[in-house]
Amino acid sequence: MRPGGASAGSAQTGQQHADHLWRHTDPKPSYDAVVVGAGGHGLATAFYLAKNHGITNVAVLERGWLAGGNMARNTTIIRSNYLWDESAAIYEHALKLWEGLPEELDYDFLFSQRGVLNLAHTQQDVRDSRRRVYANQLNGVDGEWLTPDEVAKVCPILNVSPETRYPVLGATYQPRAGIAKHDHVAWAFARQCDQYGIDLIQHCEVTGFLTSGNRVTGVRTTRGDIAAGRVAMTAAGHSSVLAGTLGLRLPVQSHPLQALVSELLEPVHPTVVMSNHVHVYVSQAHKGELVMGAGVDSYNSYGQRGSVHVIEQQMAAAVELFPIFARAHVLRTWGGIVDVTPDASPVIGLTPYENLYINCGWGTGGFKATPAVGWVMAHLVATGTPHALNEPFGLDRFTTGALIDEHGAAAVAH
Repeated sequence: MRPGGASAGSAQTGQQHADHLWRHTDPKPSYDAVVVGAGGHGLATAFYLAKNHGITNVAVLERGWLAGGNMARNTTIIRSNYLWDESAAIYEHALKLWEGLPEELDYDFLFSQRGVLNLAHTQQDVRDSRRRVYANQLNGVDGEWLTPDEVAKVCPILNVSPETRYPVLGATYQPRAGIAKHDHVAWAFARQCDQYGIDLIQHCEVTGFLTSGNRVTGVRTTRGDIAAGRVAMTAAGHSSVLAGTLGLRLPVQSHPLQALVSELLEPVHPTVVMSNHVHVYVSQAHKGELVMGAGVDSYNSYGQRGSVHVIEQQMAAAVELFPIFARAHVLRTWGGIVDVTPDASPVIGLTPYENLYINCGWGTGGFKATPAVGWVMAHLVATGTPHALNEPFGLDRFTTGALIDEHGAAAVAH
């Protein structure tokens, strides 16, 4: 029996739920590294610090409960079919890690490579989509262009009639894309972190930083000051608030992003379908709920809810694509806080403060990148220099103008 009570081979057997997957510890006075935020990115960063770099005197601090923020509030989609070389590289690295992660973490988090369709409804959509397929193929990312008839074969319940208001003119298709059960992913990383001796400390809010000149030496928390050799900030939608305590203004805006699930239905939806044009994306969870998301609320907020009209619009869009869902009942809705940059790409890199490293600005793309972000953030924290995969995503691109504009490759506009 392994620490935490789960047995080896559980990724294959499906039995997971030991009484305790990680220890509940109090913070020590100091650590070699502190990770702010125990979401997927923070946990993956700590895991790869230990696994890839042998750094285990690490604390992951979470103001609420582990993985209770955006990790618990996303739509679980995984794909790597982004347009630009920089994005394709880091998302494809993530997808390759995802493909081996259940075995590596010894945890079955229901990773299902059921493919993703990105629909085109206008001739401009078609041109942009074909361009993205060609770019994907040049970058070694699986992707192809499908005609409406081919789309219907992949997803028979999708309405591809030419008589609809926004007819489907075709779609990009990435067969290796899919979904995973997000809370299980967090628990899998957390259990491995615990086995490395990493402290996962919940209900410990970071309220500021300890500094010496231009160097960060630790964090201020609601449970006292903690010294740290290095600090990794992975606080998602609240990154700008934390950075503001240092007088550092980040190029991000925080918005509520809503999602919803239907009642349980029999398995009817075989893949993931996204439409930027009608503004919705839909998949079906393993237990039968339809999982739907759309765009962000247009105002800035840290409230984990959103406007009713956004829910109404995304359900209308879903029914337009899937008339079969017209009588399905909504079971629940929720909101997360996404931090959005001007070019819809993340910030991963150095800050003006020595020993403080930042990861934020993921918009709607954070979950799918989880293992790759942990990989590159661990490299950054361990070595003090960016990994080749995240070097283009530094803060300096907003002064040099070397932006990575991925608005067109997002699931929906934001």
